[in-house]
Amino acid sequence: MRLLILGGTREARALAELLVEDGDEVVTSLAGRVARPRLPVGAVRIGGFGGIDGLAEHLRAHAVDAMVDATHPFAERISANAAAASEQAGVPRVRLERPGWSGRADAGTWHWVGDHDEAAQVAANLGRRPFLTVGRQSLHRFLEPLRAHACVVRVVDPPEIELPDAWTLVQSRGPYTHDHEREAMRGTDVLVTKDSGGSHTEAKLDVAAELEIPVVVVRRTDAPAGVSVVRDAADARAWVRARSGR
Repeated sequence: MRLLILGGTREARALAELLVEDGDEVVTSLAGRVARPRLPVGAVRIGGFGGIDGLAEHLRAHAVDAMVDATHPFAERISANAAAASEQAGVPRVRLERPGWSGRADAGTWHWVGDHDEAAQVAANLGRRPFLTVGRQSLHRFLEPLRAHACVVRVVDPPEIELPDAWTLVQSRGPYTHDHEREAMRGTDVLVTKDSGGSHTEAKLDVAAELEIPVVVVRRTDAPAGVSVVRDAADARAWVRARSGR
């Protein structure tokens, strides 16, 4: 089969490896927002498609048999565009999205919020030195509510906005061990994150519980209406195989 994976996640890389092993023609598309992305096996394209119409035209022009949206759980716009484009082009698609962290035993004590603006307001009232692990593209939502706070900000690539003088910028890429997170969170008094799920960055949640630091978590939005969702690469592979007849 000829497959397009909208990637950028560990799950997308795992799926590309499985499908290449199966002999499929796989292209993984990356948005290009990370300077040094981890590349999957198979062909790779980097950059946007030009919205819904552009993606639909790409699917038709390249005779794509099926598409897997394996982007980050918080890539809502890309997922919505993917759903609309696949319907427009008549190409079957599935959403590969790892489970969130809501099933953790300590999740009931977290401060769940609906968006980054609410997260900033809640964090401002919970502590004086928040540890922000929300990604660089959302940092502008925290500037004013937390300008007077001594935030520690961890990102992979440098932010495109100027941070307050009181903030500390840390650039690093996971996965993180518990010892690493204990050192990273030393002196912080509230953890702010998104319900990204997976084990790649989960150690910070364990350390927050160990240190009795409150946790503010931004909820995910639901997948676009009518989109089937699978939770791991093996299930996505099974979905592909069901459409290939083998």
